[in-house]
Amino acid sequence: MMDSVLLLVAALAGGLLNAIAGGGSFLTFPALVYVGVPPVAANATGTLALLPGYLSATYAFRNHMAPPPGMSWLGVLGISALGGGLGAALLVITPDAGFQRIVPWLLLVATVAFAASDWLLGRIYRAGRAVPAVVARAVLFGVTLYGGYFNGGVGILLLAALGLVGMRDMGMANGAKNLVSFVLTLIAVILYARADVLVWPLALPMMLAGIVGGLLGGILGRRLPRRLVRAVVILTGAIMTVVFFLKA
Repeated sequence: MMDSVLLLVAALAGGLLNAIAGGGSFLTFPALVYVGVPPVAANATGTLALLPGYLSATYAFRNHMAPPPGMSWLGVLGISALGGGLGAALLVITPDAGFQRIVPWLLLVATVAFAASDWLLGRIYRAGRAVPAVVARAVLFGVTLYGGYFNGGVGILLLAALGLVGMRDMGMANGAKNLVSFVLTLIAVILYARADVLVWPLALPMMLAGIVGGLLGGILGRRLPRRLVRAVVILTGAIMTVVFFLKA
């Protein structure tokens, strides 16, 4: 019973955080590992659990969405689907022991990216022009590849990539980030399912909690103190990073 409560709370809070700024995997992945799920399956199952939250968050931001300048939704989502699919394919061929050694470094990268996000995004979104189109699209592909492999911190990295593509309105970028996250995660989850690395009995109730969390995030995103949300995500990421380094 306590394990079930832990997973539901992690999915609810993860969906909420993902809708606002990202970082939901800092909660769902460790919770699944804690209850005994192997690392690769925990990563895949946690990603599935947050998938509906991305969709509900996209719906909540539906009036604040537009593709980046010079790109169509078809182009953006095509890159997202390709990157998410290749990232998922890499995950399913990674042995659990190897992935367990990589996880602390992935968590460290995600935590540092989140902690530095204000500085990073500020520089990108205040820039006078976007980087060359081929570079911007390569960055977007790289971030979605990372997102298909390990979902932690992908929201912040996507906001940075969208800024490089040319988006200058943070509200619009946040809406686009949710849609891109949904598409790359959907493709990744399909490949996870085909590889039979999903723990469905745990994923399904977590998905319901993730939906509620995503809707709450869309509603509360403009009301919750931003510094408080950031502090919670950074602290959680730092603690999980230390824990997994100690276990590696």
